[in-house]
Amino acid sequence: SLFTQVFGLSSVAQVVLGKGNTGHYLSINMAFGIGVTLGTYAAGGVSGAHLNAAITITQWILGNLSWTKLAAYIIGQFLGSFMAAATVFALYYDAIYEYTKGNLTVSGPTATAMIFSTYPAPSVSLQGAFFTEFTATVMLILGVLVIHDEKNNAALKGAQPVLSGMLVLGIGLGMGLNTGYAINPSRDLPPRIFTAMAGWGMDVFTAEHSWWWVPVAAPILGCLTGVLIYKVCIDFHNEPDHETENKKEEAGMETS
Repeated sequence: SLFTQVFGLSSVAQVVLGKGNTGHYLSINMAFGIGVTLGTYAAGGVSGAHLNAAITITQWILGNLSWTKLAAYIIGQFLGSFMAAATVFALYYDAIYEYTKGNLTVSGPTATAMIFSTYPAPSVSLQGAFFTEFTATVMLILGVLVIHDEKNNAALKGAQPVLSGMLVLGIGLGMGLNTGYAINPSRDLPPRIFTAMAGWGMDVFTAEHSWWWVPVAAPILGCLTGVLIYKVCIDFHNEPDHETENKKEEAGMETS
């Protein structure tokens, strides 16, 4: 999470503080994609790369994770994400103070809270924003399952992190306008807690009709729904494991 978030959050900081001269929306999408790729390579062997609390909670609900692992992964994600926010704050401390004249705000002409966490676009209703986060996370989990499903047409193991990064890039390119695509409670909540402590105050929780809970709840519901859709539309139609193995063996014998 630390790896992923440092890339992602610093790219937002560079775009905001550079007033558009040092990057644009695309550079943020790309940085988050690169961060996810590197984070997945880094944590893949340790935890199977649990970088997203919504996916971790879904795995636990499905019975694939124990209580202890659920707690350990989420604490790890939150600590990493919080540390990343602190790192980016330290990295851009001077630029933030020059940009804001020392007045750290959530809204207004020199707002900087959105460097660290997501806030909805002014034109979007709370329902619309919730639906956006929900749908984007459905797409995320469907993509993750497609990339990793050995019973289906899974990607090669070494390529999976790159494709996961591209998946996040794709979501940002197409579904980022309304909410800034949090799609992950551990991407959004720990930096928000950091900003509350670092000088932005409780505005980060009360702003936009107490928006903070949407990037926590919508991704969890989206993940669960996405898994259900995957099971109904794809997983149930896959052949059982042993049949697939037999086919692979036959194909291997034919090739040889």
